[in-house]
Amino acid sequence: MNNIKNIHIGKLIEERWKEMNISIGRTSNFFGSDTVEVLEMFTERSLDCELLLKWSKLLEYDFFRLYSQHLILYAPPGSVNSKENIQVKTSLPQFRKSLYTKQMIDFILELISTGEKTKYQVIEEYKIPKTTLYTWIKKYSKVNE
Repeated sequence: MNNIKNIHIGKLIEERWKEMNISIGRTSNFFGSDTVEVLEMFTERSLDCELLLKWSKLLEYDFFRLYSQHLILYAPPGSVNSKENIQVKTSLPQFRKSLYTKQMIDFILELISTGEKTKYQVIEEYKIPKTTLYTWIKKYSKVNE
C-alpha cells in the first residue's frame, strides 16, 4: 500500500495510467492539452479538484479516496485534540461514521505485525476503538496478542 500519510498524487496517477496502458495521445485529447502538460501533471504533488476528477474518470479510480483515508487515519473526527467538541450546524452532508477500507485495515495490521507500532499506539494515534482493532486482528491477521 502506498504511504497515505504523504500523498504525491502525480506519481500515483502516473502509476495507474501506466497500469491502464492508455496512450499519451488519448490522454492529451481527453484533457484538451498537449503532451507536455499531461506529463507535467505526473510531477505535481497536488492537483486541482477538477483535474483530479477528470483523472478519476479516465483511469476509473477514485483518487479522492486516498485523501479520505488520510483524514480517517491522521485527523479522525471528534479527536481528543480538537479544541472544542461542539456540533456546528451545517448545510453540508454529514457522514455517520468513518469507513475503514480493507487497505487501511491491512496498513494498520502491518504496522502492528512488523512492530512499527504497538496496539496501544495505534489506538491512541489513529483513534481506532479498541474493540474494532481487536476485531480486525481476530478476523484479518495472525498478529500475536
